[in-house]
Formats: sequence, C-alpha cells, structure tokens
Amino acid sequence: KKAEARKRQKVVELKEIKLRPNIDTHDYDVKAKAMHRFFDEGDKVKVTLRFRGREMAHPELGMKLLTKVQEDFDEVAKVEYAPRMEGRQMIMILAPR
Repeated sequence: KKAEARKRQKVVELKEIKLRPNIDTHDYDVKAKAMHRFFDEGDKVKVTLRFRGREMAHPELGMKLLTKVQEDFDEVAKVEYAPRMEGRQMIMILAPR
C-alpha cells in the first residue's frame, strides 16, 4: 500500500531556463512556453540570466527582464527565491501555485 502511494507521488524537479539580458521577443516567448509546461507538470523553475562582457555594467536590464517574467507568470507561479546576482548570473526560482 505504501509503495503504491509512493509510486503515485510526483517528485518535484527543479528545471532551469537560461536567458540573456537582451533576449528577443520570440525567443522569450519560446522560453515562456517551456516554463508554462514545467509549471503544468508541477515542477519548479530556476530562471538563470547570464551576463557576458559589457552586459555586467547593466544589471538593471536583467532585473527588468526578471520582473517581466515574474509578472507574466504571476497567476501560475510564486517567487520562491527573489532575483539576486551570483557572480556573472542573476538567479530567480519560481514554484507553481
């Protein structure tokens, strides 16, 4: 009985979506679609924003993008780990509601 219950349980995985600060709209839409699929499956999503070279001088652009992600997924996900810089990348974790 317990083994069956364990078999039916969904193991929550942490999926990662990698973005760049100057991502194009269609590229963003493709990534957003993948994120929606992850949330539908009940997985958490780690959004990693990679900065390269001169982009490091403008972390506010990255913050703006992650804020947009937050707003776009407000109804399906909640922020579990607020956006913060870790070395050359900005990281945020979203969990399904």
